[in-house]
Amino acid sequence: MAVIKVEDIAHVRFACPDLSAMRGFLEDFGLACFEDGGRLYGKGSDGRPFVHVSEPGEAKFLAVGLRAASVADLEALAAHEGVVVEPLNAPGGGMVVRLTDPDGYVVEVIAGQDCAAPLACQTPLFNSADAKPRQRSAIRLAPAPAHVRRIGHAVLKVSDFRASERWWKERFGLLTSDEIEAAPNVALGAFMRCDRGDVPADHHTIFLAQLPGPLGLLHAAFEVESLDDLMLGHEWLKARERQAAWGVGRHIMGSQIFDYWKDPFGNELEHWTDGDLFTAADPPARQTMQALLAVQWGAPHPMFAGKIAPPPGLVAWITALQIRIRRLLSRTPKEA
Repeated sequence: MAVIKVEDIAHVRFACPDLSAMRGFLEDFGLACFEDGGRLYGKGSDGRPFVHVSEPGEAKFLAVGLRAASVADLEALAAHEGVVVEPLNAPGGGMVVRLTDPDGYVVEVIAGQDCAAPLACQTPLFNSADAKPRQRSAIRLAPAPAHVRRIGHAVLKVSDFRASERWWKERFGLLTSDEIEAAPNVALGAFMRCDRGDVPADHHTIFLAQLPGPLGLLHAAFEVESLDDLMLGHEWLKARERQAAWGVGRHIMGSQIFDYWKDPFGNELEHWTDGDLFTAADPPARQTMQALLAVQWGAPHPMFAGKIAPPPGLVAWITALQIRIRRLLSRTPKEA
């Protein structure tokens, strides 16, 4: 049984050598930015005090935040881990418990923040062949950044998926939506969602992936208001010559319409809309690595966008081989 069940992701935290450059990008990305206590904060329109934090320093990912239901949950988590509950020195106040996962990622579990009322979203009126809610009016969209509503998920590269999966599930009550296999019975990661009982939750809040290359944050994702809003954001970032990473397209796992961009320091941030929602009653599924890298429509994964692209099956085979070798080397002499 999990120590607590978190409600959602809260924020991502970075260090960067130029807060002004970061602010320019984040505002083009659609976050409302402000500075406080020497840090740069970005917030969406959901009323949360912030969803993105930058502080001065060498460029790197610092932490991911999760939101607990109550301070009592933080106290239970702190008692289990042998740490303390501390005041959260950030806009909105609240309390925090800081943990470190098996790969050294800092996880800031927060509760008790003061939040404002969410701002209203524009209701998209799309005419389909079956339903035509927009009548006697035209759509005229003005150029603008996308409107970020909230943070939705983070993707972390891990060195041992099963060990990390146990750590995250035991402490935060996460549920698997889709487990990804590089080969039959060779799991490389899982999309995991919050257990909110009968209340629907995003298809994934945390994705842990045992992939080749150095550890780190693969990306953090932010929900925008609609498809039109995502496309306006795409055109806005493109016109300002920001670095595109992948998009636009629709994922298979999670079904999100996505658009990825890189900030000035190489961190990858995603706009997304129209994602899947599941309750605790929905069972986990298994998917292949080929499905992970594929799209239902839209821009192919950058790995396959060039003229000489590797076959997806070969990529999966190499990944499975690396995982098997690592498992073999990590066995004790008795197990071997």
